[in-house]
Parts: sequence; structure tokens; C-alpha cells
Amino acid sequence: MEFMHKRIFKLGLLLFLTAWMSFCSFSQPIMALTEEQQLISQVWRIVNRTYVDETFNHQNWHSLLVKTLKQQLPDRKAAYAVIQNMLKTLDDPFTRFLDPEQYRSLQVNTSGELTGIGLQIALNPKTGKLEVISTITGSPAEKAGLRPYDRIIEIGGVPIEEFTLDEAANRMRGPIGSLVTLLVERDEEEHKKVIIVRDHITLNPVIEQLKSSPQGLPIGYLRLTQFNANAAKDLTKAIANLGKKGAAGYILDLRNNPGGLLQSSVEVARLWLNFGTIVYTTNRRGILDSFESFGTVVTQDPLVVLVNEGTASASEILAGALQDNGRAQLVGETTFGKGLVQSLFELRDGSGLAVTTAKYETPKHHNINKLGIKPDKLVHQAALQNNQIATSEDLQYEAALELLKKLML
Repeated sequence: MEFMHKRIFKLGLLLFLTAWMSFCSFSQPIMALTEEQQLISQVWRIVNRTYVDETFNHQNWHSLLVKTLKQQLPDRKAAYAVIQNMLKTLDDPFTRFLDPEQYRSLQVNTSGELTGIGLQIALNPKTGKLEVISTITGSPAEKAGLRPYDRIIEIGGVPIEEFTLDEAANRMRGPIGSLVTLLVERDEEEHKKVIIVRDHITLNPVIEQLKSSPQGLPIGYLRLTQFNANAAKDLTKAIANLGKKGAAGYILDLRNNPGGLLQSSVEVARLWLNFGTIVYTTNRRGILDSFESFGTVVTQDPLVVLVNEGTASASEILAGALQDNGRAQLVGETTFGKGLVQSLFELRDGSGLAVTTAKYETPKHHNINKLGIKPDKLVHQAALQNNQIATSEDLQYEAALELLKKLML
């Protein structure tokens, strides 16, 4: 028995010493991390904890960290480059690193104003090309004739392959009055060089007009261009104004609206929906969260929603919520198909990290990502000039008017 006790003691001591040595060998480098290595580790931990794909694009995410920390990092700029390369392995253009200037610019963008050309862009995950989602109403980009699905080949003479998405966006920003030159590809047309003068852009997300139906009934036309922090508040005022003028039904135009803040789309949906689910989100563990409406509508008058291939992200959440709950019918073309949730994290040095943390599903559990939302009435429409929107030359608008007339009878 005494022999057995000694064996157990020795075995326990051996296990303790082995564990202690392993701990020391692991913890010592952690204690000695440089500022640059700590920044990389912070990014790695955030992605490791929150990224929507638990396989991390079918790779060993821990091994990638070990490999990354062995690289030479002479300064912060080198650390940024390493982080960007680490994130590229996820093959997700929406999970991206933002240097301090880009991070501040993104915060300004969602708050309601910016300086630049007024262009919403995205990397097409299938082709890898930089595409226009939409132009901001009244912006220099719109005045220059840029359209959704135009492909930007060069910025300032430099091929787009040289930039990340945020670097491309940053190159198009700049002081008021300065010039930026874009080389644009459109369908089968020859590449076109477009010179644009940068300007101050106020992101007033709502355009309102009182119009008439074929029967002479007053119609409230609302064009929502972006889901920024002002969207729900401004839309509430616009609906109230049109209601006072006698609007008996509404057309909500979400065409070429690239999205914006998730919370903003939820708040806008609550203006129209008495009750019901607005959107589901599912993370990598399959856990569903949901956002609900609870009876605070601004109007119960009939509603038709205009959508097209430039209707994306938060716009698709709103369109899907109104369609699935039977609150509105959709007219136009199948939407863009961006059904991914990005969360924004501030890093230790003032830079930022956007991470795809979940996916959207409509109230009827339709997957939006890469599929989009099909309208109730499909109407194809060639690109319009700004002064043609919501006129007799706008086929989708005319179809929406006709449908609204039936709903108002």
C-alpha cells in the first residue's frame, strides 16, 4: 500500500510539473508581446469569438495566429498589413480592418454626413470586382452618371486590385473641390473615364412628395436613400407631413438604397407594422435572435414598396418584414442579396474591426444572402435620371401606383 501511495504521489507531481512547464512555456511569450503583436492578438480573439463561420473558411485559425505572430513587425503599419492578410484568409469582403482614419470616417458616414463623391460600393464576392451599389441622391457621383452595378476598374489611375474595399473608399474621399478620376466598366460598353469633383454630402435619407393617383386621390411618395441614424426620425416627420396634406396611401421607394444600420431598419419597420417579427438573426451556433414590432405605427394606410437590384442589406430587412407580414406588396426587381450582419469593434489603438457575426432571415425564415427578395410584381426598369424618378417615365413607379389604387379601393 505504501508503494502505491508513493507511485500516485510521484505521478501527481510529474503531472503538476508538466502542466506548470507547459503553462510557463505558453505564458512567457504572451507576457512579452509587443504593442503590434497585442493588436494582432486582439483582432484574432474578436474574430475567434464572434465570426459567423466556426470553420473560419475551413482553416486552423489558431495555427494562423501562431504563424502571424512570428512575422517581423517593425511598426504599426506593418501590423495593419499583417492583420489585413490574416482577415483575407476568411474570404469574406465584409470582415475587414479599418485604420483609425477609416474607422472615424465610417462613424461619420452612419451619423449623417461626409465629404467625397457620394458612392456606395461593395466587392462582388463572385467576381472580386468593385461594384457600385448606389449613388447618394444629389451627389457628385449621381451627377456624373454612375449607376448600380457599374464596375470601378481604376481610381486615380491605380488598378483596383491594389486596394482593399476600405482603401478604395478612402481614395474616393477627399477635400471639397478636389478631383478624383475613375475608370468605369459597364456591361459590354467600352471602359469610360469619369472625372468627379468632390463635395460636401449631407445624408438626408428621406425625400417626400405629395402625388396623385389616377383617380385623383393624394398619394404620399417617400424615397428612403439610406438607413443612417436619422432615417426613422426623418421618415416619421415625412409621413406626418404627408398625412396632414391628405395622403390616403403611400409608396415607399427603397430602390438603390444600400442599407446601413440594422437598428435603423428595425425602427423604420416599426413605423409601419403594428406587430410581428421584423427579422431573425442566426449566429454560428444556430441561435436565433429576433426583433419585433409592438404597435407604435405612424400610419395604417395602404403601402407599396419599390425595390430593385440596388436594394441591399438593411433595405432588404425592411422589405422582407413588410412583405412577410402582409403589410405591403413589393414592386420592381429582385433585391441585391446581402443578408449578413456586421458588428463593429474599436481596437486598442483607435482602429476598428468590422466582423460578420450573423446572418439575416426574413420573418418567414427566407435566407436573404446571395438570393435577395423577389417582388410580388416583377417590373424591369432601365436606369433613370434623377428627374425621371417617380414620373410617368418610371415604369416601376407607374406599376406601384396601379397596385396602390387597387389597395385603396
